[in-house]
Amino acid sequence: MEGMRVGGCCGGRGGVLDLGRFWDLRLSCVALYEYGLIGNMSSAALVGVDGSVDWCCFPRFDSPSVFAAILDPDVGGHFRIGPAGPGFSSSQAYVRNTNILETTFTGDGWAVRVTDFMPVWGDDDDNPDTPPPEPPHEIHRVVDCLSGEADLWCDFRPRHDYGRAVPGFRRLGEGAVQARGGGQTVTLLSSVDLPLDAGGVSAGFRLGDGERAVFVLVYGGGRPSSLERRRTWAKLERTRRYWERLVERMGYEGLWRESVVRSFLVLHLMMYPRTGAIVAAPTASLPETVGGTRNWDYRFSWLRDASFTVDVLYRLGDVYGADRYIHWLLEQCQLHLRHTQIVYGISPESSLEEYTLDHLRGYLDSRPVRVGNAAAEHLQLDVFGEVIISMHSLLLLRGRIPEEAWQLVLTMAEAALGNWRRRDRGIWEVRGGRQHFVYSKVMCWAALDYAAYIAAAMGQRQYYRRWSLAADSVKAEILGRGWSRAKGAFRQRYDSEVLDASNLAIPFMGLLHREDPRVRQNVDAIERELADGPLVWRYLPEETDDGLGAQAEGSFTLLSFWLIGNLIYTGQMDRAFDYFHEVITTQGNGLGLFAEMYDQGSGRQLGNFPQGYSHIGLIHTALNLSGFIADTPTRRVRRGE
Repeated sequence: MEGMRVGGCCGGRGGVLDLGRFWDLRLSCVALYEYGLIGNMSSAALVGVDGSVDWCCFPRFDSPSVFAAILDPDVGGHFRIGPAGPGFSSSQAYVRNTNILETTFTGDGWAVRVTDFMPVWGDDDDNPDTPPPEPPHEIHRVVDCLSGEADLWCDFRPRHDYGRAVPGFRRLGEGAVQARGGGQTVTLLSSVDLPLDAGGVSAGFRLGDGERAVFVLVYGGGRPSSLERRRTWAKLERTRRYWERLVERMGYEGLWRESVVRSFLVLHLMMYPRTGAIVAAPTASLPETVGGTRNWDYRFSWLRDASFTVDVLYRLGDVYGADRYIHWLLEQCQLHLRHTQIVYGISPESSLEEYTLDHLRGYLDSRPVRVGNAAAEHLQLDVFGEVIISMHSLLLLRGRIPEEAWQLVLTMAEAALGNWRRRDRGIWEVRGGRQHFVYSKVMCWAALDYAAYIAAAMGQRQYYRRWSLAADSVKAEILGRGWSRAKGAFRQRYDSEVLDASNLAIPFMGLLHREDPRVRQNVDAIERELADGPLVWRYLPEETDDGLGAQAEGSFTLLSFWLIGNLIYTGQMDRAFDYFHEVITTQGNGLGLFAEMYDQGSGRQLGNFPQGYSHIGLIHTALNLSGFIADTPTRRVRRGE
């Protein structure tokens, strides 16, 4: 098992809560690190160590929520199964090599396990041009009494349409209740009686040693079939084998394999195979600053993630997943050739219109709660480089790229050539004024440089010459206006001495040779101003007009991995190993799930959770460090590796 354990009735820090006050106190003790994630690659759900489903959108990632207690415990909605009284401890673990989650409760003389999963469908090696069938929109919850006799409780309170609709409830039988409203319908089927109260289902039940209860939540209108026809055991076995086969084909046997496997499985939970899109995170509006306004919806797919995602999937041997993503990437860019966005919905009918949900108080009172994302309208020049680099990865793997991929390279390279002198909003999507962000210029250079390489491979000599010359011009300006002699580092933006940790990515792009002293100087300067050990902050908010004020925020988890990558690149291997060990043992939760950010002072994970970018960084770094060990067989492995 891969898991975590905490004490207290809601997974708190050893305290015992009165259930009568449970929901009033819940968000004071349930942190992001106390959640596990289940999903079926169409939607996903957060399950707390207290046994409560506190976030789930049906039928897709970007659909309105059915449960959103994580954003407001009073009106968001939840579905809890757990002990009926206080005085117990709980722990969570995944069934090995799967996304099936087990929550175990133990009390005085008894133990109960709740197994949660969402059934998957289709095969992971299908033709990427043929969308897999839609999975069942269900959550299965199997409750087993492992020892003794336990009194348990089911508290089922869906609140549809982001909590804007309290559904109407009706009993369909002794063990069936349907909730309809706000354009959504869910039905709870159970092997125990489900009595209704004013706001949903409150059902107490007792299990003895070896006894079992089953609950199945079904999304969709109409009268669902019986509990038996939901085929929980067959779906559990099929789901288990699906995830296990995926891991078997992963092709990685290096160091930190369990962490790499978990990150790989998390990435797959964020895939939408019907189009190939991969969401940045399955959640919305979890704050980057507790009590602050940096709260964004990440249930969409950013082109910026393309190069890192494609590369990591190919490196792990997941050709199907990478091909599906490439297929989606090509389709989106061809549909929007005249106005390439930086972020897209998971399907053509997705809406990215940003608005606030003022009736929700937000996680730990962090307002506003936003859904949709206005970044879709931003000008961000780095996207050209990231898309072309993903095509370069495809070329290296296959030895060629299809004609439609070449046309995309042509379009993106010409766009970079025509726009690189413009100001933009940068990688962090600032909502202040546009600037000449150095990272954006570097990615425009990468777009032209990598495109020239691809052109040469395709026999397109005229484009090779055109883009190579342009790349040289962009590079000259970056090294002239983007380098600060005073700081010994790349600037965040032209005509400024402010630093930005996004420039840790510059060595990975190949702008400078690894022996160039500016590579080491740059990482040293960023460590001095923006890092504390392996913790790295994006920038200093008081020095950057991001349109949100000087709100403090947590360290950015991906940047910790980029810092480690720079240490590897500059030969500082001992520090790289030590920092990696510290990051994976402190910034993730006990299940191996990483949020977007981490606050060292409180030990909180911050931002949307789990964050795909963070897990991509973990995989790349683990592979690079493991490769170093493989290339240095006489090296003594340091502690923790």
